[in-house]
Amino acid sequence: MGAKWIKAAVIYFLIGVGFGLYMHATIELQWGATHAHINVVGWLTTAAIGIIYSVYPKAGNSALGKAQFWLYNIGLPILLLGMLIIQPAIGAPLMLIQICVWGGGIALAFSILLFIVNVYKNVEAPARV
Repeated sequence: MGAKWIKAAVIYFLIGVGFGLYMHATIELQWGATHAHINVVGWLTTAAIGIIYSVYPKAGNSALGKAQFWLYNIGLPILLLGMLIIQPAIGAPLMLIQICVWGGGIALAFSILLFIVNVYKNVEAPARV
């Protein structure tokens, strides 16, 4: 699963850089928090999880690791969408914003809890050689 996490991280990296370039080119800076979340939660955190699961494949390949992957990568885009459409210029209905922010945020938070449980359950020090 580590490779899948790293490949997902690269997609978030591409989106984060592209979004940052858009913000710079148009001087539309009100999406700074969304841009930061794409880069930190999307790119950096996803890559870190991928590296951890590459070093400890037992954790990455466990049922917890697989469930966490899908919950994280479904919840995060929904959360980011909510963060994007919250701007008044978009004019999205408040109910849609709340569904995206709360639904995506809860999925992401639950995914992080699964990660913590998975690490404590399946990450062990290597045997001494």
